[in-house]
Amino acid sequence: MRRIHVSFRKKLGLAATCAAAALAGALLVPGSASAAPVAPPAHAGFDYQIGGAYTPPAGVQVVSRDHTAAPAAGLYNICSINAFQVQPAAEDEWDADLLLRDSSGEVVYDEDWGEALLDIRTDAKRRRIAEKVGGWIDGCRDKGFQAVEPDNYDTYSRSGGLLSSSQAQAFIRLLSARAHAGGLAIAQKNTVELAHNRVANGLDFAVAEECGQYDECGDYTDAFGNDVIVIEYTRKGLSKACSGWGSTLSIVRRDLDVSPAGSSGYVRQTC
Repeated sequence: MRRIHVSFRKKLGLAATCAAAALAGALLVPGSASAAPVAPPAHAGFDYQIGGAYTPPAGVQVVSRDHTAAPAAGLYNICSINAFQVQPAAEDEWDADLLLRDSSGEVVYDEDWGEALLDIRTDAKRRRIAEKVGGWIDGCRDKGFQAVEPDNYDTYSRSGGLLSSSQAQAFIRLLSARAHAGGLAIAQKNTVELAHNRVANGLDFAVAEECGQYDECGDYTDAFGNDVIVIEYTRKGLSKACSGWGSTLSIVRRDLDVSPAGSSGYVRQTC
């Protein structure tokens, strides 16, 4: 979920495979080995449906939906989970010590969205959080999703200095190990400043909100090649993304609330 202004929230190399495998031991999914993860097809028709599922428009091959929804039949499906923060009013679903607290002992919130931040500062806490989030990843696999999109990778940048980028990357490596163990590809969501570490972090493709708007698409493609999915929220952003990357990347414009088709405010445009 991009936090600049008011917008909403495959090349898998040998090094990425090894990095993920090295961390998989403590978080492996029980049972037989799964098929190797496959990233979404590049430059495919894409629809972003994390605000509510609906029948995909004609030409769509790849869909991203919330992990509570069912995948779209016959398409490549990406499962969206809130991995670094807590859904609004869901603090009681987490152990109290896993919520990030300031020096006064108060829970730290992402004020824009009313979401408590998770405390990923120690290895022990990261592993406990990863077990819970890993259950959602397993659920995505069991429903038939092909990939997972962990949201709020960039939470550290909104933590008032309490969290660091190195802690975020240590946590995402646990999630990539869990996803790969279940045969799922895993996306880097936004956080362009960490894209250069995508191999070490075991990340297979990128989901980039407003990279056209903020002139970041090239930074993502430098790291991920054409395995980048772009969501824009303005006409200007869509125009810029399409002008530079319309022949190589999956690009869609959605409304800020990512509303289901047929509802008030619904917007969907492509190049």
